[in-house]
Amino acid sequence: QVQLVESGGGLVQAGGSLRLSCAASGRTSSSYAMGWFRQAPGKEREFVSAITDRGGSTYYAESVKARFTISRDNNKNTVYLQMNSLKPEDTAVYYCAADFLDRGSSYRDMYNYWGQGTQVTVSS
Repeated sequence: QVQLVESGGGLVQAGGSLRLSCAASGRTSSSYAMGWFRQAPGKEREFVSAITDRGGSTYYAESVKARFTISRDNNKNTVYLQMNSLKPEDTAVYYCAADFLDRGSSYRDMYNYWGQGTQVTVSS
């Protein structure tokens, strides 16, 4: 079992920045990819970004490329999402997820464990 806890969400004005963190505990000795997804009210949960363990490959949704940066610190079992130039359309609950096949996929079904989410609200 793996427990994931997100933090760092909040209210920010358009153009501002936030850094989300996702701390993993439990079965953390294996290699696993980490992903960030988000869900706005009335919308499907969508892929934001992912990072693999082996190789550290990173992937981004087109809507966040050049604005968001994903990174990980394996010593702390933590993954980060630095979000810059935030827009009102980035408002959503952000979830982190772990994939123990280390695929870095954009598909929700590829992820084994999910956090509870953290709210990000961007005001215009």
